[in-house]
Amino acid sequence: MHNFNITKKTIEIAGKTLTMETGRMAKQANGSVFITYGETSVLVTATASKEAREGTDFFPLTVDYIEKMYASGKIPGGFFKREARPTTNATLNARLIDRPIRPLFPKGFRNAVHVVITVLSYDGENDPGALGILGASAALSISDIPFHGPIASVKVGIVNDEIVINPTTEQMEASVLDLDVAATASSVVMIEAGAKEVSEEKMMDAIYTGHETIKKLVDFQKEFIQGIEVAKMDVVLDVVPAEILEKIEAKYGNDIKNAANVSGKLERYEAVDKIKTDILENAKKELSEDEFTLNERWYKNAFEEIFTKFIRSAILHNNHRVDGRGMDDIRAITCEIDVLPRVHGSALFTRGETQSLGVITLGTGRDEQIIDGLKEEYKKSYYLHYNFPPFSVGEAGFMRGPGRRELGHGALAERALLPVMPTTEQFPYTVRVVSEILESNGSSSMATVCSGTLAMMAGGVPISKPVAGIANGLIMEGDDYCVLTDIMGLEDHLGDMDFKVTGTFDGITAMQMDIKIEGITKDIMGIALAKANVARTYILNKIVDAIEKPREELAESAPKIDSMKINPDKIGAVIGSGGKMIKHIIEVSGADLEINDDGTVRIASADNEAIALAKKIVTDIVSDPEMNAIYEGTVTRIEVYGVFVKFMSDTKEGLVHISQVHQKRIDKVDGMFKLGDKVNVKFIGLDRGKVKLTMKDVDGNPEPSPENIQKYDPNRSKPEEKKSRDWNRNDRNRRR
Repeated sequence: MHNFNITKKTIEIAGKTLTMETGRMAKQANGSVFITYGETSVLVTATASKEAREGTDFFPLTVDYIEKMYASGKIPGGFFKREARPTTNATLNARLIDRPIRPLFPKGFRNAVHVVITVLSYDGENDPGALGILGASAALSISDIPFHGPIASVKVGIVNDEIVINPTTEQMEASVLDLDVAATASSVVMIEAGAKEVSEEKMMDAIYTGHETIKKLVDFQKEFIQGIEVAKMDVVLDVVPAEILEKIEAKYGNDIKNAANVSGKLERYEAVDKIKTDILENAKKELSEDEFTLNERWYKNAFEEIFTKFIRSAILHNNHRVDGRGMDDIRAITCEIDVLPRVHGSALFTRGETQSLGVITLGTGRDEQIIDGLKEEYKKSYYLHYNFPPFSVGEAGFMRGPGRRELGHGALAERALLPVMPTTEQFPYTVRVVSEILESNGSSSMATVCSGTLAMMAGGVPISKPVAGIANGLIMEGDDYCVLTDIMGLEDHLGDMDFKVTGTFDGITAMQMDIKIEGITKDIMGIALAKANVARTYILNKIVDAIEKPREELAESAPKIDSMKINPDKIGAVIGSGGKMIKHIIEVSGADLEINDDGTVRIASADNEAIALAKKIVTDIVSDPEMNAIYEGTVTRIEVYGVFVKFMSDTKEGLVHISQVHQKRIDKVDGMFKLGDKVNVKFIGLDRGKVKLTMKDVDGNPEPSPENIQKYDPNRSKPEEKKSRDWNRNDRNRRR
């Protein structure tokens, strides 16, 4: 039996026990922890390469979030019955964990680091995502990997106007806020939130109430770490040699400063590239071939550092932004609707050099997206997809499927618009919003929110209010800082914070904050939220100027959906054996049908006549014929004793007895009718459950030939009646 050296500690958080242990599982990783909260358990491992990746100018961190279906007692679908590519939710959780831990590694650290969060048990109540951040911090802290932690994370909700820490799944359904916040003991480092028009003040309360719990979790980690003595690995940080940095700044400083202040994005890139080329060409002349090969990337990196320093210094000390704007100025905005002729709704939103084409498509319930993960399977009738082609930033590249960035931006924009979406009862359509980023120079996800709002209003989707978004930034050196409104790409890349806020005139619907420093203060966050509110209101007014409210009519090309309610007991009759009847309705009418368990029938088609026909057929199926009502029908069988006629959209069939075919008695029906003839019949009741029809006193039916009309003969009547009764009885026997 193994003699495990287990370290284990517990703490009470939000009324539930959290347990963290190490030394029993995954001991060959640099660091591993096993965390249980309620009955949700995750295993988090951290490993690192022993050597730095040569020639790499970025930190190679990979975070994988793995959902094991057995964790919630489910078997994967598909042919292979095993977990395949990560779900969208798993990818978003991986990003959620990557974002707060990435800034906490040493600058210039180039060893590959791999953090894996494996969900081993899920109780359906406690979210494993927040445990992933806690576990990643703990695993890195007890490993030999350099890491400036610890940090922790909690989920925060607002239920009945009360702030709730780590709300259960049931509580989240009633919550107006879904907030994930990560922080160190002193400052917040990451925010991800969806909200139902929550005020800035309430959002701040929720963030910093969550931070109080995070402080306890950080102290808990410190106690956990104390008993585990691991020396951090010796690493060589990838930093530019001081002599090269000084040389480049002395010789090219003024040129770099001038290039940094060129207004246009592409023009600035051209000026920057020219200086880079000059630096490298002169270095080639000054150095030997071997020296140049060895130092080429240092010259490039030195240029980047000096360029960054000038940009940041100009903003922080001179209130000068590259494009000449003031600190709170928003770039020029253009809102256009109906830019595409055939789609169900479209809009083009342009802000500075960022442009999003928003397009909506309306579908039926069959177009809902099925979400199958650890949670119980469910359907989404509204979803948003974000596409970022390489031409949007002037690059030639490969067109691939959406990566983590695209999924993350799309999820943020989708979450931002969700609170204003109509219910399926109000608007029985599936709504797909697609954002095509045609140009990008900062904050394309916020442009997506704006184009999506415009496209839905133009397409007649009855959203309750327009939504807009803005991204703010931060430049911070020591105690000096400056919060920027509407950051462009360069300010995002060289700045310290990306702070995105979306909302209506009445409150916040989504928020996301990422930083590159080790945290921001409450004062900075308050300033950023206040500036975002002012900017959001400005953009919302631009949207309302373009289209004041959602149109009342849908596009001609959009499917029309009509709803009706039937007795749930009649659902089987509408579907038919093996779906035969519903297939018949779809084929005959050309409309699409969807039936819910509560008896709601939704009928969709671009053709109103098709909807009317399908609705009539369904009505006829679930309705009983009215006494003495006249119906058009089709002759389906001809017998000696009468004709069978289908009526009420061919959903009912009855017998017109030979004695009911005409006012006068006739000898036979053969020759008087053909199969498929259209006739008019009157419902006169039921005989042992069989429908009885008549053509007497009903216009529009064939007349018998004179020779077919019986002459009165009292001796014939009784035998004929007996014969017809015999045929009737034999027919019933055959049917049995």
